[in-house]
Amino acid sequence: MTARVRVSENQDELLHYRLSLRLGPVHARQRLGIERETEARVFGRDKRSFHLENLTNAPKLIRFCLKAVGLLRRAQANSLKLTTEHNTFVLPDLPSAFEGFRILHLTDLHVDMDEANLQAVIRQIAPLDYDLCVLTGDYRQRTWGPVDDALDGMARLRLAIHGDAYAVLGNHDSVRMVPALEDMGYRLLMNEMVPLERGDSRLYLAGVDDAHYYKVHNLHRAGDDIPAGGISLLLSHTPEIWREAAHAGYDLFLCGHTHGGQLCLPGGIPLTLDSDCPRRLGRGLWQVNGMQGYTSPGAGTSVLNVRLNCPPEVTIHTLTRGP
Repeated sequence: MTARVRVSENQDELLHYRLSLRLGPVHARQRLGIERETEARVFGRDKRSFHLENLTNAPKLIRFCLKAVGLLRRAQANSLKLTTEHNTFVLPDLPSAFEGFRILHLTDLHVDMDEANLQAVIRQIAPLDYDLCVLTGDYRQRTWGPVDDALDGMARLRLAIHGDAYAVLGNHDSVRMVPALEDMGYRLLMNEMVPLERGDSRLYLAGVDDAHYYKVHNLHRAGDDIPAGGISLLLSHTPEIWREAAHAGYDLFLCGHTHGGQLCLPGGIPLTLDSDCPRRLGRGLWQVNGMQGYTSPGAGTSVLNVRLNCPPEVTIHTLTRGP
C-alpha cells in the first residue's frame, strides 16, 4: 500500500469520525452513501429532480444558442452586475428587541466557477450593515468531484462577512465540506435549530439539509424544539418544500436554488426554474398559508456564467412589527 493511499484512507476515516460526531452516525452515513451513489447522475432518486450541470453538452448548447441570437456577450456581462435588494418582513408578534433586525441573505454563489464573480460579491457586501448573515446553499460549481476550490472561495468570503454566519447545504454541495466550513466560522444547520438571543427575547433559526436532489431534509427534527408562539425562520436551499414548511408552522422561509431562472424572457419570465414549485414562488417575496417566503435569484451562476433579464443579487431582509 502506497503512502498516498494510506493518507487518503486516514483522511476518509477522520472525515467519517467528524461527521458522525457532528451529525450523528445515521445522518452522516445516509448523506455520504447517497452522495457516492448519485452525485454525478443527471436525475435524482425521485426521477424528477435533476442536475442540468451533469448533461455534458449543456454549457456548449447554451453558449451556442446565445451566440446565435447575438446575446452571449450581454449575458456574460450581466452575470457580474450584482444588485443589493431590500425586503421587509412584517411580523406583528416580533419581539420588540428584534425590531429592525437585518439579515444578509446570500445563495447560489458557486464560488469556484468564476473568480470575478466571487470578487464582485465580496465588493457588494463590504459596505452593507446587517445583524446576521445566512447562506442557503450551492457553494460549489459542480455537483461531484473535489471540494478544495470551493472551500478556498468560501474561506475568502467568510473574511468579508462580519458577525455570525449560518448556512445550509444545496444540491451542489457535498457533506464532506461541513467540517471545513465550520472550521472557517460558518455554522451549518443540518436539520437543526438555533435560538437567536437579544436580552431575554429569542428568534428561532432552523435549517434543513438539501431537499431538492438528495431529499435529506427533516423539518420535524429541525423544528421540534421551537416553542409554540416563537417566531421561526427556516433556511432551505430550495423553495419546493414550501407546502411542508407552511404546515409545519414556520413564520419565515428563505431559499434560493432557482437562480430566478437565470435566463429569462423580457419581463423576467423564466424559461425554467428547475424546481417543483409554482412559478410565483420562483423569485422574490411570496406568502403561503400565513408563512412569508423569499426566493433569491442568487449571486452566482450555474452551468454557464450568463444571465438575461434576471440580475444576480444579495439581499437584506429587515424584520419589523409593522406600523
